[in-house]
Amino acid sequence: MSQYEDIALSVADRIGTLTLNRPEKGNTLRPQTMEEICRGMDALTADPAVSVIVLAAAGKHFCAGADFAFLDELTRTPAPQIKAQIYSHFQGAAKRIYHCPKPTVALVQGAAVTVGCELSLACDFRIVADNAFFQESWIKLGIMPPLGGVFLLPRLVGLGRATQIVLRGLPVKALEAERIGLASELVGIDALADRGRELALELAAIAPLAYAQVKEALHRGLETSMEAEWSTNVLNQAILLGTEDFKEGLDAVKSKRAPVFTGK
Repeated sequence: MSQYEDIALSVADRIGTLTLNRPEKGNTLRPQTMEEICRGMDALTADPAVSVIVLAAAGKHFCAGADFAFLDELTRTPAPQIKAQIYSHFQGAAKRIYHCPKPTVALVQGAAVTVGCELSLACDFRIVADNAFFQESWIKLGIMPPLGGVFLLPRLVGLGRATQIVLRGLPVKALEAERIGLASELVGIDALADRGRELALELAAIAPLAYAQVKEALHRGLETSMEAEWSTNVLNQAILLGTEDFKEGLDAVKSKRAPVFTGK
């Protein structure tokens, strides 16, 4: 029996794919789903055969939001238990994606609403189908985004646009998402899987240690001063300059060939 009910995992050609797999429910998310995402991300992150992680979804929608049965249950749940669920499962899934040292790519079709929107924001790249839309409509429920949307959106699209998206709960269609930087790329729905695979293969060829350090530096740059970044950068760059991957990259450039990085 599969250890997952709400998601599916697969690994091929160094690409690990985590698929939201409740299409009959619009891939709405419940605590069980989020716990499975946590375990799935842990497995793919630790797997040496996986160089890049793709977050995909079965059916018409990437994720139509939180499961309403779960939201109804929250109205009868004590605050300490709510906090435990949000932090351990819901925020735990977003944190695993955001802090993953490997490249992460979201393939978004149809609705990416509330928690679904925020999981996609936690990824490094969002390849978006032309039928997709994003919506942070928590304000319409009288609550706030729990998975980092209020932190990430202003940094992706600017404070003014983020204010419109979050405080008015306005949907952002695919074309607009690309225009404002919410979508990394816009493709036709029929090309979504193929373009996602192309990008994943490109990212899988990047030196993994360098990717992880640069990604961490980009994140750190959102929260720190330039002086602090320079100090940390010196230490991390010294480590990278001593790797076999640096020697391989240098030799490949001089030899005018594609590098073969090993993560050493």
